[in-house]
Amino acid sequence: MKAQTVLEAGYIPRDEEPFMNPRQLEYFRTKLTEWKTGILEGNRDTIEGMQAGTRNIPDVADRASEETDRALELRTRDRQRKLVSKIESALRRIEDGSYGYCEETGEPISLKRLDARPIATLSLEAQEQHERKEKVHRDK
Repeated sequence: MKAQTVLEAGYIPRDEEPFMNPRQLEYFRTKLTEWKTGILEGNRDTIEGMQAGTRNIPDVADRASEETDRALELRTRDRQRKLVSKIESALRRIEDGSYGYCEETGEPISLKRLDARPIATLSLEAQEQHERKEKVHRDK
């Protein structure tokens, strides 16, 4: 088992450090884990609220409005379920040593990009190229 790296309060990864050193990896592991925990707690609250909120509403418009709200909430939760899967994938990449490197080029993904989007798997350049290809195919 690896020794746990302890981060000092307020630590932010910097470009001057060796890329994906133990402190940076711990920073992103913590960030991803806290994000996942927050999503899962929100999901639990939603499920409990939906179970407690099930009731018979006689007014058709009110019932339709509540069903629309529930459908929107379920779609949101489905997107968050997919996000949790991406977070778990990022945590696995931290463990296997591939986190922070572009899946297409193998080059490091910028720390700013990873801080803003810790589940990123592509460098900004590779992501932009990917989106341009998608747009070309969509526009055909």
